[in-house]
Amino acid sequence: MNHQQVSEICFEETYTVPIDQTARSLFTRLPHGKHYAETLIECLATGYLIAVVESICIREMQLQIDPSAEVVVGRTIHLEHCGPIPPGATIRLQGWVERLGQRSATFCIRAYDDHELVCDGKVTLVAADRASMESKIATKVNDLLKIDVVS
Repeated sequence: MNHQQVSEICFEETYTVPIDQTARSLFTRLPHGKHYAETLIECLATGYLIAVVESICIREMQLQIDPSAEVVVGRTIHLEHCGPIPPGATIRLQGWVERLGQRSATFCIRAYDDHELVCDGKVTLVAADRASMESKIATKVNDLLKIDVVS
């Protein structure tokens, strides 16, 4: 991870909310959410908001690592979803690196629609050793396969 370049990351961009990223749409697809999904409002689901914010931060940090040796993964996300965002609305996202660790970066994030602040928080990402992560995943996948064979 290039600490100097990561420390200088700052971004501002827009995102238009698609109709299929509402709370109602998301919870309809989840087994435990089908029974109450129709009672939810048609606005951006918090889970999708988190994914949008995290994906932008990962993209920015990804530019400053060696992808053959490192992979950017999420560690901590603290976001306040401050206001409803209807489908079709465009949000303006602003972010910058606030703190660096040996292999991590913490981003401050703010997002606004045309009316108000709709998201405020922090995202911490880690530039993890790719080989180590792949090894851990392979071990877990193998353990799952063993469980399937026994069952």
